[in-house]
Amino acid sequence: MEDREKHAARIRKLNDQFRRGLPSPSRVPGRVVMTQGIQELTDDPAEPGKHLASLFEVVRTFEAFDETNDPYGEHDFGAFDFLGQRVFWKIDYYAPDMLHGSEDPTDLESTVRVLTVMLAHEY
Repeated sequence: MEDREKHAARIRKLNDQFRRGLPSPSRVPGRVVMTQGIQELTDDPAEPGKHLASLFEVVRTFEAFDETNDPYGEHDFGAFDFLGQRVFWKIDYYAPDMLHGSEDPTDLESTVRVLTVMLAHEY
């Protein structure tokens, strides 16, 4: 396995650990944010939290990675249909100050993952 592949494999492992721990904190530092469109889509006054929990379950268990949505093998993006809408999730890597990108997404000390869940048309 060449260095680039090893690097991608390490990022993939950390991204999967982070994502599979949603919405609870995991050993991989990060945050989860959602757009207003997702908030509106999952808001159900009759059963608060039901749709949001279901949405997180889909993101947490997403495995439909292929060359079109995961060209670098890092498991940092997913797309699926939910409640009649196309939904995207994306993981970005920031420095701990949240002002700059992380220089090394494999380094847990210098990287904070941010997973954003959005409607496709909000991308």
